Amino acid sequence: MKNIQIISDKNFRSLKIKKSLTKIIKKSKPKKLNTIIVIGGDGFMLQTLKKNNKSKRFFYGVNSGNYGFLMNKFSPRNFVKNFTKSKIVSISPLEMTVRNNKNRLKKYLAVNEVSILRQSRQAASLSINYGSKKIIKELVSDGVLVSTPAGSTAYNLSVHGPILSLNSKKLSISPISPFRPRQWKGKIVSDKSKIVIRNLNPKKRPISAVADNVEVRNAKNIIIKTNQNIKFNLLYDQNRSLQKKIKLEQLRRETS
Repeated sequence: MKNIQIISDKNFRSLKIKKSLTKIIKKSKPKKLNTIIVIGGDGFMLQTLKKNNKSKRFFYGVNSGNYGFLMNKFSPRNFVKNFTKSKIVSISPLEMTVRNNKNRLKKYLAVNEVSILRQSRQAASLSINYGSKKIIKELVSDGVLVSTPAGSTAYNLSVHGPILSLNSKKLSISPISPFRPRQWKGKIVSDKSKIVIRNLNPKKRPISAVADNVEVRNAKNIIIKTNQNIKFNLLYDQNRSLQKKIKLEQLRRETS
């Protein structure tokens, strides 16, 4: 157990799995060093990664939630074999820098997506730039998403955004219920440059900026870029890798 740490969410199922895994690991002593086993759902994994953003450790997720896209399925009988033979997937998070209506700056990381959402009954009025290029002069909508490949099957998929391959080195910009221009479907851009989103009418049309599940209200200006200096090393069972999960979602979309 010296080089393997087990942490879990506080719900009954997570704690039960933790108790079982502790016994399995003490008995079998699998050779997977410097690893944190994270028991919970996707939300708990996202929370754990961001708390450990300076860590060089590996993260092996065990699903105790509903969908668990970022997690591995728990199998007591096959755990040691799956864990020992698991493969590494390295991902970099988005970095969201927000200036609010009081000109205060706040900065957060997002593994899945940054969501810009209307904060009142009024639709948001936004301009979106990508580097020095203007993507859209004015988008009137419920908001917009900037998604990583790892997050492209989450909220991004629900708003009909594209599914990105894990090694695509791309980001997806997807509108949420666009009103004007109604036909704008969004854009896929490189993950190298920064995306700048401005609220064109902050007094009448306030917006919130959300990094995964952390919200900044009354946002005026949002800068989003990939933080290439941070690498989260996730471990996946050979037959259920993150790449395979993304490809499966692509196939489901194509056949639906």
